[in-house]
Amino acid sequence: MVKATVEQLCKQHTNLTDEDIHILQEMALSLQTYADLSGAYMFIDCKLKPANQAIVVAEAFPPGCTPVYDNSVVGKVVFESFEPGVFYSYWNGKKSIIRHAVTQEGKVVDQTVVPIKNTCHQVIGVLIQEKEVVPPLTDQQLPNFSVVTESAEDQMTNSGLGVVSDLLMEMLILTDSSNRLVYANPSGLKLISEMSGSDEIMNRDLLEMLPFLKKVYEQKDDVFVFEMTIERKSLIVKKIKMREKNNSQETLLIIQDITELRTKEKELMMKSVVIKEIHHRVKNNLQTVASLLRLQMRNGVPTEGRAAFEETLNRIYSISSVYEIILAKEHADDDDVNIINLTRKICSTMVLNELNLKVDLIIEPNGNKIVTTSKKAVSIALIINELIQNSLKHAFIGREHGVIDVEFKVDNEFVELHVSDNGVGMKKPQTSLGTEIIHNLVINDLNGEFLYVPREIGTHAVIVFPVGAEVEIFDEKTDCHSGR
Repeated sequence: MVKATVEQLCKQHTNLTDEDIHILQEMALSLQTYADLSGAYMFIDCKLKPANQAIVVAEAFPPGCTPVYDNSVVGKVVFESFEPGVFYSYWNGKKSIIRHAVTQEGKVVDQTVVPIKNTCHQVIGVLIQEKEVVPPLTDQQLPNFSVVTESAEDQMTNSGLGVVSDLLMEMLILTDSSNRLVYANPSGLKLISEMSGSDEIMNRDLLEMLPFLKKVYEQKDDVFVFEMTIERKSLIVKKIKMREKNNSQETLLIIQDITELRTKEKELMMKSVVIKEIHHRVKNNLQTVASLLRLQMRNGVPTEGRAAFEETLNRIYSISSVYEIILAKEHADDDDVNIINLTRKICSTMVLNELNLKVDLIIEPNGNKIVTTSKKAVSIALIINELIQNSLKHAFIGREHGVIDVEFKVDNEFVELHVSDNGVGMKKPQTSLGTEIIHNLVINDLNGEFLYVPREIGTHAVIVFPVGAEVEIFDEKTDCHSGR
């Protein structure tokens, strides 16, 4: 039953692989043993797909203890705002310890969180241990904020907390057990006055003035987070029930106005859509030009001009490949291009199009991931196209088999692109349209150097260009692909 629940929740709410889920299932089976040994509450949380939230997929309660949790919390959503230790371990892959943490149920606990990692050392979940903190209550000692001898209103106004709340951009609103407004900081007063149209708001029923908050108050959880849009305002409302010693309840609302943030997100989304449309149009226009050239070739092209048409088609395809890679991304406004992937795409297509020649294509990234902007990627695509095209056209004359090796070497300052073959070689580099294209692109666009390295067999061309703001290097030797 435990393994089935973990599998169901993970597949429905996360992007974890079957292998990752199996690891969590095995750990969940041992969870009760951990709880029995430590006398603590044990949980396994997994991050939800795109959001900064997590979900509880397994739990175990220690026997013989006064329950901290009245009901099962499996399947409950965990918010980063209230359990920062959980998300610290997620983002950093490190253990976190929080003394006197307040859970989403309003309980005070000592919380320890450790990351759960898969075989690739990726964090796939967190293991949480919680022990309830029971502070001694005496007449001389002021208890924690969740159990108080004076009203929360008095604490807000008589302590330094009231001064701090006046300086906050967030709106703090406090209501009594009858939902009457007993305290609000200046930001909160402004919100209530604006949305209720009244300046006489103290000691009035908050839900009559702001009826849209009813759904927040109807939630039974002691701690609850809700996002809503009211009259073109986007708000995040955090509700905290504060239990008093005389069993009365006051409710604290912390409201954040995120209207400007949501507006910016919409603008960025529109910008992303526009950029994606531009990329589509560029790609489609290139395909249209290529189609016109193929049509011209089918309708008759002199034998001496056919090779020029084919070379032009290859150049168009190389540029188009850059936009295909960008459009394949989840975020089209991210126009960074992986040069290794681009090289594989261009070279493999050109080699496969050689019907009368068998070529072994070897691409050696040497554990490097090289990322650059679309502008530089177009230049690099054309350079690679010309170098491979030269090898296919001139290196293997009179032969049925050949080898082309493309290698990337990187240091802290420069990237070296080596393209070599085992063909007939060349005694002296010849000037051609292809070499002119390479020279111009390397010098003007990449701020680099282009040269041929002498060798006994075949040809060896080297392109060297600097690493910078538009060219970034990542080491993939320690990376592990999760298959997500």
